[in-house]
Amino acid sequence: MDRLKNKVAIITGGAGGIGAAAGRMFAAQGAKVLLVDRDADALAVVQAEAKHPDIHTFAADVSDEEQTKAYVEAAIEKFGRVDILLANAGIEGDVKPISDYPTATFDQVIAVNVRGVWLGIKHVAEHLVAQGKGSIVVTSSTAGVRGTPGISPYTTSKHAVIGMTKSLALEFAPKGVRINTVNPCPVETRMMRSLEGSMSGQANDTDATKARITKAIPLGRYGDPDDIAKVMLFLASDDASFVTGAVYMADGGSTA
Repeated sequence: MDRLKNKVAIITGGAGGIGAAAGRMFAAQGAKVLLVDRDADALAVVQAEAKHPDIHTFAADVSDEEQTKAYVEAAIEKFGRVDILLANAGIEGDVKPISDYPTATFDQVIAVNVRGVWLGIKHVAEHLVAQGKGSIVVTSSTAGVRGTPGISPYTTSKHAVIGMTKSLALEFAPKGVRINTVNPCPVETRMMRSLEGSMSGQANDTDATKARITKAIPLGRYGDPDDIAKVMLFLASDDASFVTGAVYMADGGSTA
C-alpha cells in the first residue's frame, strides 16, 4: 500500500466523484494529497468523509491563473514539493444543438476544461522539471476520441486536452516528466446525473436515458469512480515510469 509513498499529489476537481475517489486512493497509497475545487463546502464534506490525515483541501477556480498559482504555492508551502498533478477538474456544459448553444457556456466549458488544465500544467511543471521527475495525469473522456451530438463544447474540450497532452509529453520527456490522459466512459457521478437529465428532458426521469447509455457499454455498466482512480493511480506511480503521451481508455470497451 505504498505505491505513492513520500509523494505529493495535487488533484483538481477534488470535490467531484472521480477526484474524491482518487484522493482517497492516492492517500491510502502513501501520498500527501491536496484536493482543489472551487466549491469549498463540497471539499469540506469530502475531507470529513475521507477521515485521512494526509488529505488536505484548497478552494480555487482552475481557470483563473492567480488562483492556480495559489494552489500550487499552497502545496509547496505545506508539503515542500509536488510530484503529481491530476488535472481532473471539468464541467459538462449544456446539452443542446450548436444553433441553440449559449456562447457564454461554450466559453466557460473551454475555460475550465482546457485553460484550467493548461494553467495547472504550466505552474506545476516547473517544480517537476526542477526535481527531474514527475507525473501529470489529465482526465479526458471517450468524448475526446469520438463525436457526441449535443455536447459540442465538452467534446471539443476533451479532444483538445488529448492534443495538449501529446504535445507536452514530447516537451517534457527529456526533462523526466511524464504526462498521460485517462478517458472514462460514463461514470456514476453528479455529472452523469446532470447529463442524463438534460438528455431525457426531465431531471426526475432519467432511467430510460441511463439504460440506453449503458446498453452501449460492452461491460454492461457505468464505471465506478474507483475504476477510473485505479488507472490514474497506475499512471501517477512509478509503475508507469516508461509511459508518456498515452491515451488510456477506461471505458468498459466503449471505444473498442
